[in-house]
Amino acid sequence: MLKTTEESQVTITQLMLPSNSNFSGKIHGGYILGLMDQIAFACASRHSRNYCVTASVNKVDFLNPIEVGELVTLKASINYTGRTSMVIGVRVESENIRTGAKKHCNSSYFTMVAKDEHGNNAPIPGILLDTKDKVRRFARSIARQEQAKSRTSAFKTSEFKMEACLGSLINQNAKIDLK
Repeated sequence: MLKTTEESQVTITQLMLPSNSNFSGKIHGGYILGLMDQIAFACASRHSRNYCVTASVNKVDFLNPIEVGELVTLKASINYTGRTSMVIGVRVESENIRTGAKKHCNSSYFTMVAKDEHGNNAPIPGILLDTKDKVRRFARSIARQEQAKSRTSAFKTSEFKMEACLGSLINQNAKIDLK
């Protein structure tokens, strides 16, 4: 069975309150991450019609600060489907209520896994790739998965070769002092 990405897309908008701010008066990054996880869950659950859990989050860069009093809009869409997992793209934008100015605050990719009523991984529907942009997002998700596999295997304790990385430590703010 296939579904369109539009069938499971989710958008939420929320006013940023002082209770969500950090000591410098900006909205706390952890609060935004929590909202991102919630919308990724909603999108994945809508697509799979199952409870979903977060398996991983791929790189979150905070591009622009979010101010108290701004409206924050989060948009989530399915980018990739495997057998039981899916990659949800989440985009965060803020809007100044007075000026209407909008800014892109961050984007990230959440890998979510569908679970059945017994807690086992559950098969999910695939997605219909009906635009060039959807094909690009799907292919990019596959490339990110391959990159993650090579990153994790290169630094496994049993596979790690210290001599191979010593050059990358030159001019870093660290000193090697092995005993």
